[in-house]
Amino acid sequence: MPRCTVVGMASTEFGRVVRRWRDRVRPEAAGLPAGGQRRAAGLRREELAMLAGISVDYVTRLEQGRATHPSEQVVEALGRALRLSAAEREHLFHVAGLVPPGQGTVPAYITPSVHRMLDRLTGTPVAVSDASWTLLLANPLYTALMGERHGRERSGARRAFLGSGGRVRHTSRSQLAMETAVVSDLRAAAVRYPADQRLRQQIAELRAHSERFAELWDSGAVGRHEASRKTIDHPQVGAVTLDCDVLSVAGCDLRIMIYTAEPGSPDAERLELLAVLGSQTLTPG
Repeated sequence: MPRCTVVGMASTEFGRVVRRWRDRVRPEAAGLPAGGQRRAAGLRREELAMLAGISVDYVTRLEQGRATHPSEQVVEALGRALRLSAAEREHLFHVAGLVPPGQGTVPAYITPSVHRMLDRLTGTPVAVSDASWTLLLANPLYTALMGERHGRERSGARRAFLGSGGRVRHTSRSQLAMETAVVSDLRAAAVRYPADQRLRQQIAELRAHSERFAELWDSGAVGRHEASRKTIDHPQVGAVTLDCDVLSVAGCDLRIMIYTAEPGSPDAERLELLAVLGSQTLTPG
């Protein structure tokens, strides 16, 4: 059979699988409003694209079989957005013509139980990252608080050492503690997942372009993320001071970051305002 025919069949099958699984995901199960007129009960293409962090046009081309060879990152993101089981995720990789990431690479699979936990924390900013501090999933309130993050901005390590640092206000002491913890986590992840090419490339990039990272890495600095209070300078609602806790999920090496406010405080009121407004831009005045 000609190669182009095989590729075409694989692309068509991948698109059919994505469309079939998109149709079965109820919007409210993905943390989206269920109102409005819908031709089907499942997710719209633009909703799947938003949840996966890819363009609507690319989702359309994938479903129609016009886009071939989706990357491992795209397939992983679609699997998370579609809330696939471990077996379904493996099947999605196979129909994409890829080998599912296995032992030796940083896990990026979010279990259904973690998805359900995020569903129940709609009034709390929550984000899930992998062992290298790459953002995998954030609920709407976290996105409203911290802003949208796409592409390379999803790397917490890259933002800490090569980016603007985001909206969190730091003292020199808290900055050092955060940087040391990130370097320590990346070093531990590199030991646990020696076959992960992306992790190795990320560490090499940080060492090459950040003197601070290289200094901490070469010194063998060790630290860890502790529960803390953080002030977030939000462009619309102002400064919000919240408690920040980082939880680890046993067995899948995920990091869950949760922000909470003291009940009845002005910070809790600002968080409630953000929950109402979502990530929309406020009109001055």
